[in-house]
Amino acid sequence: MSSWVASIPSPGPEWQQIPIDIFGLHWRIQTYAIMILIGIVVAAIWTSRRLTKRGAEPGVVLDILLWAVPLGIIGARLYHVFTHPADYFYAGADLWKVLFIWEGGNAIFGSLIGGAIGVWIGCRWTGLRFWTFADAVAPALLLAQAIGRLGNYFNQELFGLPTNLPWGLQIDSGNKAIPVGLPDGTLFQPLFLYEIIWNVIGVVVIVWLERKFRLQWGKVLAVYLIWYGLGRSYLESIRIDPSEFSFLGIPTNVWAAFAAVVLGVVIFIVQSKRHTGLEPSPYVPGREWVAPDAEVDSDDTDLDDEITDEDDGETAGSRKPKATSPAGSK
Repeated sequence: MSSWVASIPSPGPEWQQIPIDIFGLHWRIQTYAIMILIGIVVAAIWTSRRLTKRGAEPGVVLDILLWAVPLGIIGARLYHVFTHPADYFYAGADLWKVLFIWEGGNAIFGSLIGGAIGVWIGCRWTGLRFWTFADAVAPALLLAQAIGRLGNYFNQELFGLPTNLPWGLQIDSGNKAIPVGLPDGTLFQPLFLYEIIWNVIGVVVIVWLERKFRLQWGKVLAVYLIWYGLGRSYLESIRIDPSEFSFLGIPTNVWAAFAAVVLGVVIFIVQSKRHTGLEPSPYVPGREWVAPDAEVDSDDTDLDDEITDEDDGETAGSRKPKATSPAGSK
């Protein structure tokens, strides 16, 4: 420790778990899991506010998160395990470790894939436009990722190459990610901190661009993919424990970051050509949500609506009122 004159200290093992002893039960909650949970809650609250301002039903975000969060966690874990197979599949390995997500090892690119599938299912279920939700969640997702990276700090993971910079990160010598042969006291690039800073700046940039150019139809998501992909492509290139697979000497995660940038550019170009105006409603046509205190269209109160329809045995006046777009929509 004496060689670490100016550096960022890492929390010890005692910080990786929070003990809870109550009613004779002894629990150990992983700090990493708490950081992920806080990020999800913050993102959900902010996304809900953004959707409500667009005319969506308050709380509809919960219906979508029921699908997006579990599939996002599954996707994050599967991506990490498949890109680091030697950590889980070897002679004498405990295969149950594959499920121990609280010990760290969750890939954001896998969570984006799994989460996107969950969002698509949730949007089909609620009638919300997929692109509307994607735009609403984009900056909130980046903020959640920044919060979640604190979990990497407590777990002493996500660090880069050795450095002599004054903000070098201290890592315990027993960490399995440290290459063999490095002397004790070696400092490392704090990639978790770099990503936190990059993501927070990205939140400001995305929100500013959205308001400045009134971005909709998935273009906010496109900016998110471009911003995050650019940052991760660099951070992954200086990571000390990159994915085990590579192509043309470039790690898988760097290729995934490049793919995110390309996908963001494609989405932005395609959606800009397909949609030149603003979204008429956050819901797909025919499935619009009507606020309880919304004014009823005069056509729905016409006396003709009280005439009994003998063909189907239903009074027209008992039918569900016509769906109307939220106030301010065209």
